[in-house]
Amino acid sequence: MPRVLIADKLSPAAVDIFRQRGVEADVKTGLSKDELLKIIGDYDGLAVRSATKADKDVIAAAGQLKVIGRAGIGVDNVDIPTATSKGIVVMNTPFGNSITTAEHAVAMMFALARQIPAADASTQAGKWEKNRFMGIELYAKTLGLIGAGNIGSIVADRANGLKMKVVAYDPFLSAERAVEIGVEKVELDELLTRADIITLHTPLTDKTRNILSAESLAKAKKGVLIVNCARGGLVDEAALRALLDSGHVGGAAFDVFVEEPATANVLFGAPNFIATPHLGASTLEAQENVALQVAEQMSDYLLTGAVTNALNSPSVSAEEAPKLKPFVALAERLGAFAGQMIDVEIKAVELAYEGEVAQLNTRPLTAAALAGVMRPILAEINMVSAPAAARERGVAVTESKLDDSPVFESLVRITVTTTMGKRSFAGTVVAGTPRIVEVKGMELDAPFSPTMLYVNNQDKPGFIGAVGALLSEAQVNIATFNLGRVAAGEDAICLIGVDQEPDDGLVGRIRTLPHVKEARILRF
Repeated sequence: MPRVLIADKLSPAAVDIFRQRGVEADVKTGLSKDELLKIIGDYDGLAVRSATKADKDVIAAAGQLKVIGRAGIGVDNVDIPTATSKGIVVMNTPFGNSITTAEHAVAMMFALARQIPAADASTQAGKWEKNRFMGIELYAKTLGLIGAGNIGSIVADRANGLKMKVVAYDPFLSAERAVEIGVEKVELDELLTRADIITLHTPLTDKTRNILSAESLAKAKKGVLIVNCARGGLVDEAALRALLDSGHVGGAAFDVFVEEPATANVLFGAPNFIATPHLGASTLEAQENVALQVAEQMSDYLLTGAVTNALNSPSVSAEEAPKLKPFVALAERLGAFAGQMIDVEIKAVELAYEGEVAQLNTRPLTAAALAGVMRPILAEINMVSAPAAARERGVAVTESKLDDSPVFESLVRITVTTTMGKRSFAGTVVAGTPRIVEVKGMELDAPFSPTMLYVNNQDKPGFIGAVGALLSEAQVNIATFNLGRVAAGEDAICLIGVDQEPDDGLVGRIRTLPHVKEARILRF
């Protein structure tokens, strides 16, 4: 039974889901880092919100960890590169709190437009400063969205309902999608000069850090209102404070800050500034949703291999997982075959899919094949870490697909380009079992055995008997014996599945047989 550690407070319903699915769930919240390091090695999964930090030390100590699930959107507290290098899937729940976060942004817009927090404080202090709090209508104002993804599109929908004009800056927003969500796509500079209110809905990356810099903010329309319920660091806080003080920015409302918990901040005390303590996802509905989603996603992965909302691995639905399983096994073993046959630097790996397999989600197959190819030099690599490892090493990876296969219902071919040229290997699935059907352009039909002997020779009489005699003499039993050749007397190969591991001496003796070009042990 897989074991999951719930390290941050989640809805009790999440624990019920884990246990109903057959996953053991331990709830241990408020752990110190030392306490977490001592126990994390016992778990297959780690479920967190934002308090627990899954940093490189925690990941290094997590010897059997397979998945980290973040109940929420942001994964700033998870070291994704380190998790990826260790083959750990990192998941989040990007849709569970989308409505809640979007509603918070809209609430902040209203609060700014009508100065509600200051008016409330003044009124409850016994003042009646009706003339002090002159607000603005949102109706007919231009809202500038920086980021028009899931949450941004919900904000756009609400703003359209308020009869606002919505413009959006998002490099990944297509013209068709802009029409669909009712926004005008613009560049950032145009948004700054047109927007009466700017709200941010983008992740924090190197490209988006301080996207509202001092320079950008200076370009904004005088009196602009700025709302940030996305990520601290998207706005230069010091520059914003100066522009709030000068009146160039008419007001700002932040739910997120560069440093959290934000017990002190340069923005605190600025005129018409509203702050909330990272409440974007803090509704009963959202917390229930993200807890249920992370429990379902982690359970599916641990029990079936289905991957949902992963940040470092191809997604595989629960429906796809059983269909992909035999082809993932084929791709990994075919890749392992190729990797063990290559002794020089790998330049490129090409995956070709033919027939029915070409209609499937092939990204997991490519990842599995890469893991097999690279395992001889990177022992702990898996299909999660393999694509990143290939990129880091400059290995070009390409895919091609053909709807039809001339001979097989499905065929997977791996072509590896090295400093010495290209080598190609092909396989198929028969009755759910992976088989190799082509090596060096020669056709054969062989199952994968845990240990196999590969011999490349010139096809001459007596070879099979000589190899069999050497194996018999060494007390190595033959489980399978499969042959391929170009033509009689020409280049040939044999793949021999054996029950015992041949030693180096035996392989050396096979290499000395007449007409043998190459002999090596393959392990799967």
